[in-house]
Amino acid sequence: MSAREQHIAIVGGGTAGWLAALVLSDSAARAGSTLRITMVESSKIPTIGVGEGSTAVFRQMLQHFGFDELEFLSETEATIKYGIRHKDWRRLGVTYDGPIDDPHLVSQTPEAKGSSWLNQYCVASGKPVQEPHLFAYLLDRQKAPYAKKPDGSYVPLGPFHHAYHFDQSLVAKYLKSKSKGVDHVDGLVSGVTRHAESGDIEVLHFEDADDLPVDFVFDCTGFRKQIIGKELGAEWVSYADQLPVNRAMPFWLDIEEGAELTPFTLAWAQTAGWMWSIPTQSRYGCGYVYSDRHTTPEEAQAEIEKALGQPIEPRNDIKINAGRLDRVWINNCIAVGLSSSFLEPLEATSIHGTIVQLLMFAMFHLNRKPGEEDRHRNAYNQAVARQVDDFMRFINLHYVSERDDSAFWRDVREKYILPENRERLARWRERLPRHDDFKPFPGNLPHIEEQLYYPVLDGLGLLSRQTAKAEMDAMPKLRAHARKTADSLTREYKSASLKALGHREFLAGLAA
Repeated sequence: MSAREQHIAIVGGGTAGWLAALVLSDSAARAGSTLRITMVESSKIPTIGVGEGSTAVFRQMLQHFGFDELEFLSETEATIKYGIRHKDWRRLGVTYDGPIDDPHLVSQTPEAKGSSWLNQYCVASGKPVQEPHLFAYLLDRQKAPYAKKPDGSYVPLGPFHHAYHFDQSLVAKYLKSKSKGVDHVDGLVSGVTRHAESGDIEVLHFEDADDLPVDFVFDCTGFRKQIIGKELGAEWVSYADQLPVNRAMPFWLDIEEGAELTPFTLAWAQTAGWMWSIPTQSRYGCGYVYSDRHTTPEEAQAEIEKALGQPIEPRNDIKINAGRLDRVWINNCIAVGLSSSFLEPLEATSIHGTIVQLLMFAMFHLNRKPGEEDRHRNAYNQAVARQVDDFMRFINLHYVSERDDSAFWRDVREKYILPENRERLARWRERLPRHDDFKPFPGNLPHIEEQLYYPVLDGLGLLSRQTAKAEMDAMPKLRAHARKTADSLTREYKSASLKALGHREFLAGLAA
């Protein structure tokens, strides 16, 4: 790019937009680049607050920016998230947890061995793979990740990054307060002027503001896809044949006075889909994600009310068009957040994907040289497409179920499980998943790998104890080391969880 100051316009605020402003301004400052950023958002479009879950990459990002975690929790009404509790997915009455910490990171790994030896040992021993996880005990006992010292300060119970649940509108407001040196335009984009030859966007036009010349645009307008779709013609790659749910009915539930706050996302399988439950400090954000081929909105509401034992007031009934753009970077415009892809909220992929896409752009593409635009665009588009496709495959795997109690689950088994997932499962019955089964993401940025797959595979009963036992028996020294390590971690983490503050107690103390 030219040495002159680049002008990047971010169209659409919200979480995605203000994350973009923070990542771009921070990256430019660290690289010594000159960058002007203008946030374009309209006060006529309200920010909708919904319950949202993050992954651990959000906490890493807060630390990267030097933000105070306790301040963040207090100002956004966020709660702690250790993972996902999956209820009734394998079959009715079966619950399994997916903690997001990785005990391999604090264990002495035998030389030349893969990254999954603790998982192998647990499967071979008939133990849940989450047994040597700190987060498994904090999650189950509804504890905070901190204990309190006599002087009133907090001490972390482990080195692992937890995640959060929060209200998106409050998070956007918080991120906005932390964004310095960002210009602001309050206006609705009505159109663009593009270069006659290159097709690049040169000017943004508004219904209610002056024209804005730009060098680059980030489209963060959500489902409207105001720039990337309406102006640049990006096409949608649908996942309708890979993911069986296509509607969502969100609602809120009050938190009972004095009740503990669950430090996990609940994903509760139903007869035509699944229900989520995400706690903030003031309420639970919930919803039923379902297939309208198998139930009606009225029947879906009745089913949830029966499951919960109380009436609900649906806030909406939303059509889900799961998929991604064929290209998120066209000409001099990149779409991030809901402008670029949308999946059911089963594994907190939305904000995670946004952060990783922004970091990838900042690391490899922000300071690109003149004449290299096509190469950078192609590489970025391929990486983002792979990221979202991998998310989709992981979510699809959750539907490999023993359930046969409704037409939905029977149809899922017959029509929706990906051939690639069937092939993987057949291979993993012969040998357990390995780190090498998952291609690293560019820059080794966080992505789905075997540590996320293991709790799901184990919880759904898709891993062979016999296969795992044979693998461990072939390596007696490793088996002995794994047994010693797993037993030690289990004792340590059970003890540590008893010292932890209660989740509600910890959060209430932040306001004191």
